[in-house]
Amino acid sequence: MTERGPEPLGANTIYVFAVCWNPDLSAVVGLPGVTDEAPVSSLSLGALTAIVQTVRASDFTDEVWQARLSDQRELERYARAHHDVVAAVAACCPTVPLPMATLYHGEERAREALAKEADRFDAALKRIAHHAEWGVKVYAPPCPRDDTAQAPVRHVTPAERSRPEPGAGLAYLNRKRGAQERRERIQDEALKTAEAVDTEVRGLAAASRRLRPHAQPAGEIRVQVLNATYLVAEHRAEELALLTRTLRERTGADIELSGPWVPYSFVGEV
Repeated sequence: MTERGPEPLGANTIYVFAVCWNPDLSAVVGLPGVTDEAPVSSLSLGALTAIVQTVRASDFTDEVWQARLSDQRELERYARAHHDVVAAVAACCPTVPLPMATLYHGEERAREALAKEADRFDAALKRIAHHAEWGVKVYAPPCPRDDTAQAPVRHVTPAERSRPEPGAGLAYLNRKRGAQERRERIQDEALKTAEAVDTEVRGLAAASRRLRPHAQPAGEIRVQVLNATYLVAEHRAEELALLTRTLRERTGADIELSGPWVPYSFVGEV
C-alpha cells in the first residue's frame, strides 16, 4: 500500500496507522504519532475509519526511510510511536493495524486505495472483534552436563600412561553415549510436552500460529521448543491463564504466557 512517489519537498502525505470500526477518537488525543507537526486524526471510509496523520513527504522518501531503518534508535522510536497509536485505538474498538510507514499522496488517494480493500478489512475486523492475541512459549529443561567432561583430573605417572587401565576406553565411550542418550530423551520429552500444550491451548483459541523458536541469548541454558501465538476471545482470558497454570503443574514444564496484545498476527495481509 505504501506510496513514495516523486512528491515535491514539503508536500503533505497521509500516514495510516490502522483501519477500524467506530473508534473513540478521544483515545488518541495527546498522542504524538510519528510527527509533532500535526495531530493524529481520522479519515472516513464509509463504514470504516482510518486512523491517520499528515506528515511531510520529504521525511519519508526512500532515501530518508532507508537511512532511518539503519538507525536502530530512530527506528525504535518510530515503531513505538506507531504501536502506541494502534494500541490506543484497539483498546476501544476492533482495529486492523497497518504496517509501519503506510503512506498515501493525499486524503483522496488514501480513501481510494483503502476503499479497494474494504472487504478484506471487514473480514479481518469480524475475525478479531472482541479477541486479543496471546503468546505461549515452552522451554526444555537444561540438558545435564557431560560427566565425562567434569571428571576430576588425577595425576598420572609416566608408567600409567604407557599402561592404560583395561576397559577404560570402553567405559569412557559408554559414559559419553549415556549422556547423549539422556540429552536426546529430555529433548524428545520437551517436544512432546510442547505439542500437548499447543493442542490444549488451540482448543480454546479461535486461531493460532506457530512461530520460529527464538534463538536463546548467550548464557541462557533453556532451549525454546514452542513459540506460538493464539487469538483468544476476551471472555476466555481467565480460562487461558488457568489452563496455562494447570499445564505447568501437570507437566512440570517451563511455560510462559504473555499478552493480551493487539492481534497483529491474525489480521492477514491487508
